[in-house]
Amino acid sequence: MPGEAGAELERLDDDALGAVSGKGGIYLSGDFSINELGGPIENSYFGRCDDATRKCGARFAYRLKENGGWMVLDDIRGNFAFEGLTLGVRYIDSGFAGDGELFQKDVLELGLPNTVRFNDVQFKIAASNTARPTDPGFQQTDLFSVGMRGEVVMEGNLLVFPTGNP
Repeated sequence: MPGEAGAELERLDDDALGAVSGKGGIYLSGDFSINELGGPIENSYFGRCDDATRKCGARFAYRLKENGGWMVLDDIRGNFAFEGLTLGVRYIDSGFAGDGELFQKDVLELGLPNTVRFNDVQFKIAASNTARPTDPGFQQTDLFSVGMRGEVVMEGNLLVFPTGNP
């Protein structure tokens, strides 16, 4: 019959498999909810989302420089979904205004998904003198609040360059 094709799978031994090259990577889709009701810790700072006297979202703190203050993403909560995030490794040996020729190493490449859907995502960007609200002398200044609902189109790749010598 015209248009029919047949194929048979054949086992490869180690030598034959060693001669095969390809491109690896991971394709991810996901739907994440962060602290819909509140986080796992309840104390004088964190609590359930229906308690207006407490923060109910996740917290991410990072120090901008050694012995400096902390930048904080605080009260993170909501739901976001995406399809088509890819993870792979890319060898950099050109580009970047000539720096790529000097680099000659692998980087982590995140292929951004086409569309990310946000549903009641919210967080605060703040400055803090300590990493944790339970640390002695804690003081935080909320700089601004972010709320997102809808779709965002993301295109391109994000390259993560290693630092130091492996």
